Amino acid sequence: MTLAIFDLDNTLLAGDSDYEWGQFLVNKGIVDKARYEQANRRFYQQYQQGQLDIQEFCRFAFKPLASHPMESLLAWREEFLQEIITPIMTEKAKSLVKSHQERGQTLLVITATNRFITEPIVAAFGIPHLIATEPRQTENGFIAQIQGTPCFQEGKVIRLKQWLKTHNKNLQGSFFYSDSHNDLPLLEIVDNPIAVDPDKTLKKIAKQRKWPILSLR
Repeated sequence: MTLAIFDLDNTLLAGDSDYEWGQFLVNKGIVDKARYEQANRRFYQQYQQGQLDIQEFCRFAFKPLASHPMESLLAWREEFLQEIITPIMTEKAKSLVKSHQERGQTLLVITATNRFITEPIVAAFGIPHLIATEPRQTENGFIAQIQGTPCFQEGKVIRLKQWLKTHNKNLQGSFFYSDSHNDLPLLEIVDNPIAVDPDKTLKKIAKQRKWPILSLR
């Protein structure tokens, strides 16, 4: 069965859920505004420039998960989904997902953003499979460390190959939709790479290689 793979942030979403979660925590007073907002912006700029240290970023991003009880985290996440995420789930993105569902394809989101944030977002799109960066977890809650391979840049390829083996799937006829040059390693191994509202670097490469370019905004 053909695999349709989607990046999440700035692809299916008209925004970045990882960055917006940080801003949500700032606005609720859960984290220190001055220090957290500055660091959140710095990491996002590094991501856009292709210079993000994913281990350093996740140690930063996972601290609020590790510092609060699960009951509070779940309540905040639900509020975040309703207030911030639902408005940036565009109708064009929903239609694109539906078109692949109607073709009987296997749908998968692969994202650098952690599973705690992204799992309910992906479920809201009706997509059954998710590969995300995994926060380390114990019976007492989260730890500010990554479990396994971070789902970023070449790590997305590693994690996808693991998933393909586990699910007895292959990339024959596969699609991958992404906005970011950080996803070039994965875009280069699928049969149908598609640039969605691409950043400048990806847009240039997509034009050179004659990859389709579309907008979901």
